[in-house]
Amino acid sequence: MLRMTGISKSFGSVRANRDIELVVPAQRIVGLLGENGSGKTTLMNVLFGIVAPDSGTVDFKGRPLIGHSPRQAIAAGIGMIHQHFMLVPAMTVTENVMLGWEATGRWLRPSAVARQIRTSSSTYGLGLEPDVRVELLPLGAQQRVEIVRAVLRGAALLVLDEPTSSLSPPEVAGLLGILRRLRDEGRSVIFISHKLGEVLEICDEVVVLRDGQVAGRAETAGVDRHELARMMVGRDVSAPIDRSTRPPGSERLVVANLVARDSVGIERLRGLSFSVRSGEVLALVGVDGNGQAELARVIVGIERPTSGSVFVDGADVTAGGVAARRAAGLAHVPADRATTGLVTDMTIAENLALRAFDEPPLRHGLWLDADAMTELARKRIAEFGIRAPGPATPVRTLSGGNQQKIVLARELGSRPSVLVAEQPTRGLDPGATRFVVDQVLALRAVGGAVLYITTELEEALLVADRIGVMYQGRLVGLMRRERVDLARIGLMMAGALEEAADTAALYGVPTS
Repeated sequence: MLRMTGISKSFGSVRANRDIELVVPAQRIVGLLGENGSGKTTLMNVLFGIVAPDSGTVDFKGRPLIGHSPRQAIAAGIGMIHQHFMLVPAMTVTENVMLGWEATGRWLRPSAVARQIRTSSSTYGLGLEPDVRVELLPLGAQQRVEIVRAVLRGAALLVLDEPTSSLSPPEVAGLLGILRRLRDEGRSVIFISHKLGEVLEICDEVVVLRDGQVAGRAETAGVDRHELARMMVGRDVSAPIDRSTRPPGSERLVVANLVARDSVGIERLRGLSFSVRSGEVLALVGVDGNGQAELARVIVGIERPTSGSVFVDGADVTAGGVAARRAAGLAHVPADRATTGLVTDMTIAENLALRAFDEPPLRHGLWLDADAMTELARKRIAEFGIRAPGPATPVRTLSGGNQQKIVLARELGSRPSVLVAEQPTRGLDPGATRFVVDQVLALRAVGGAVLYITTELEEALLVADRIGVMYQGRLVGLMRRERVDLARIGLMMAGALEEAADTAALYGVPTS
């Protein structure tokens, strides 16, 4: 169905793709793997007509695609769902599906498109309502809007970039079933993911990129996840996680009866109470859109709660803003590094200075000390293994993994007492994910308290001392690491089970 031959693309001195060959046969699901910055996104942008290659050819269904645009790629039968969704938040699901669809201008009307959305949603179990504004949907549902849009336009080849990053285990199983159905219907799929278990489950074969070129190909039936990880990053990332077993200390973050409503009065947090102690990680899992983002914003001071309190090291910071929380020792890794974690048009040095630009040694009187900022950046680049030409490099030119390392370097460099980490490994390769986990556990080891918010249950099991489940703004279960029951957690994430946590579980009280 698809043959890309000799694809090369450079951006200045950076060679993103080097003589790549990618073949996707009909009715096959091909996994495209590689660490952040390996060239996957550039290759797919060439396929979809977003960027033009410096050399090479693209043939789709026996016809060459030369100098094509995204509109021409869609017309040819290629559907692409980007990691950062191409949707208009203020528009409804129906309006987003209709955008740029030439057929809608000739004979399709909104009511007809809405009927098609309902039919496809029912057929594939996507749970979409055509008249809902996209900005009101969680990330997982927004991704399903992209899938519906591609399917309704008749995509013969569907490119999915990190498609399960916002889904619960039952939803992941449902999506993989959808992909199998699409394959059985005659379509092909390029599945881009860092979740190697899912890659092995759904893909027929894999192509691995490293440093802009093909590092390996394999039938999934003949490899395991450790082999794939080695192919991706060029080293072994399967060494055991180093976790100390000492009991936790005193409470550092306390959340008491938090209630929060959004701008239209809908209750997003419904009486949450828990604490995180010195030297422990509390992981909160759940499908996106169940109050995790609102909880993080309230704790770090971006939003005020309707009622309830937040304490950091015994200080009531409920009435304070972001600056008050930072002064109390709280740091924050936001869920979206590209829009809220970083100013991508700024340099590495400028982004690393954002946390403390108004304090010595970065500030002298009314002036910023550029030399001190550069020296701090050099130190953090070395300490956190940021791969970049230097402190003056614009952040937008870096891979997702290196951008996330900058966020971590800024937030963890001063060893905060409390860290709120939202989806800190979303979209990261196994090597970058392991780095994040190691940094979180290093903070835990020196007495930091970490609230770790994630949709990845497997990841939560790596880092957490206690695991809680959020559903519709409430804690529907909380258990210690050694008492985790995966089946129960999956049911809680889906809203099918709720268990009242005892005081010891809620507040991390050591058992006798």
